[in-house]
Amino acid sequence: MDDHADNRAAAPKPAPASAAPTAPEHADDKPSRRRLRAEVVIVLGLSLGYYAITAALRLVERYLAEPAIGQQSTQLNPSRSDIDYLDLIQQVVRQLYLLMPVALVLFLLSAGGKSALRRLGITGHERSAWRDLGMGLVLAAVIGLPGLALYAAGRAIGQTVRIDTSGLPDAWWAATILLFSAAVAGILEETIAVGYLVTRLKDMRWSATSAIVASALLRGAYHLYQGWPMALGNVVMGLVFAWYFHRTGRLGPLILAHWTLDAVSFIGPELVPEEWLVELGVA
Repeated sequence: MDDHADNRAAAPKPAPASAAPTAPEHADDKPSRRRLRAEVVIVLGLSLGYYAITAALRLVERYLAEPAIGQQSTQLNPSRSDIDYLDLIQQVVRQLYLLMPVALVLFLLSAGGKSALRRLGITGHERSAWRDLGMGLVLAAVIGLPGLALYAAGRAIGQTVRIDTSGLPDAWWAATILLFSAAVAGILEETIAVGYLVTRLKDMRWSATSAIVASALLRGAYHLYQGWPMALGNVVMGLVFAWYFHRTGRLGPLILAHWTLDAVSFIGPELVPEEWLVELGVA
């Protein structure tokens, strides 16, 4: 018998290609720090980062323009059409557009099948919802009263613009749109400036302190158009909110607190007599 034939017969057969070892799926599906940096720049460039840059430019313009900044005003919810029903439609479309960066953030944070809402502390057990409600109201009170005093002080020293919270017509839908606008502002700002930014900066191995400070500075920056006292006040608010999120992992109370603050400021001037607002120094 041919020795070569015996050797060929005894030689092990090669394993089929399908049996070749493969890396386990999702062994390392965490984005690189470089990719996370690019992601953060894109998200902020499409939302609050852009608003921060334009707010800073607006502040410079206010100091260069006449009259003095303390005699200037800004309108938060302007009318968008002289035709009633078109104004309503444009208001709704505008608010939905502002929620698109939030949708993008939730999409990005849900990579790998994770629940972005649970990761940010928006959903949870039923008892968490009641705790979030109570804590949200507490935070609104803690931030709201000093914020009102800061606005009055800024107006008194001539460094804060007069804030007109509504330029909407006297229409049946105006109050609803103002409450919707307040909700959108709370969702947009807290989701991106706190939940998303703090989470991603930690993913990039930033320290908790650095992430909290960065979140607070961003919040102050996009409020610069109101004057430096209000921007400074928002930095303090940002430190409190970002610290709370870091310690608890719950974003729900922050959204509720922000909505409460904006809802009161948007609707309040329509309900409180003008002479009261003048006495408080906020008119």
